[in-house]
Amino acid sequence: MPKTSSDPVRRTLNGPTMGTRWSVVFYAPAGADLGPLAADLQTAVEEVDAQMSTWRPHSDLMRFNAAPVGAWQALPVRLLTVLDCALQIGRLSGGAFEIAMGDAVRAWGFGPVPADPQAIRTALGRTRRPSHETLELDLTAGRARKHAPMMLDLCGIAKGYGVDRLIDVLEAHGIAAALASIDGELRAIGRQPDGRGWSVAVERPDPEARAPHSVFELHDTAIATSGDYRHRIAVGGRFLSHTMDPRRGGPVLGGPASATVLAGSCMEADALASAFMVLGEDGKALAERIGVEVLLLGGPEAETSGTRGAA
Repeated sequence: MPKTSSDPVRRTLNGPTMGTRWSVVFYAPAGADLGPLAADLQTAVEEVDAQMSTWRPHSDLMRFNAAPVGAWQALPVRLLTVLDCALQIGRLSGGAFEIAMGDAVRAWGFGPVPADPQAIRTALGRTRRPSHETLELDLTAGRARKHAPMMLDLCGIAKGYGVDRLIDVLEAHGIAAALASIDGELRAIGRQPDGRGWSVAVERPDPEARAPHSVFELHDTAIATSGDYRHRIAVGGRFLSHTMDPRRGGPVLGGPASATVLAGSCMEADALASAFMVLGEDGKALAERIGVEVLLLGGPEAETSGTRGAA
């Protein structure tokens, strides 16, 4: 039977955000006007960036970072949502996921300023209380306050939340089947018209080549990967990851080359992937306890390690 203008066809939209690009793939009638959808998608990710960026000096997050200790600060609901999730995962992971690492991120040169040797020494020598003990949220009143000096950095969770926002917009436009992504964070809803899920490749963690390690077929699931083989710096003849280990105040040492997590929301998957980069093999018990799937990969010569959660 010949196709008509109302038959769904595969459509793609994308745009800039957070120093990279967002992308969505979905099915819509060939003649559908995608202009309003594209505008709403762009607005959604720009809102996340405007609230949570450490590269924008006037973002809501940076405003809170500059606020005095002990003073309540009004914050937008989306930022509070991400902070709340971050604190929950911080508790669940025993502090392996920690958002109060902005000083270390900047010191090592992964933020908007170059690396600073004195700041690195300070970050390495700092005794840290976890943010889930020192950051208080009042979700009802829409505010937060710090009980100790801290510089928050949401690089390990904000992109995942941005993907969730893309899905929110797609669903608000009546789209029930789609794949949304920002970098290595993706979330799928529904299935394609032929009943298949959405194929997502997990990259082999090889800095010299881009090749798939494995492929997942997703529906109504989020997947996020954190790794040390793309965003890294060379120090003293060795490469250091952008993922910070809260236990030492510096980049993770001796962890996996990448950690991939499947979870219900991309915000959760993103944060957990960072946590498993810190925990490595010790994180398997956490995966079992909270019911998520995690795939840990070593370098090009290493073996694969994975575990499936109970849920």
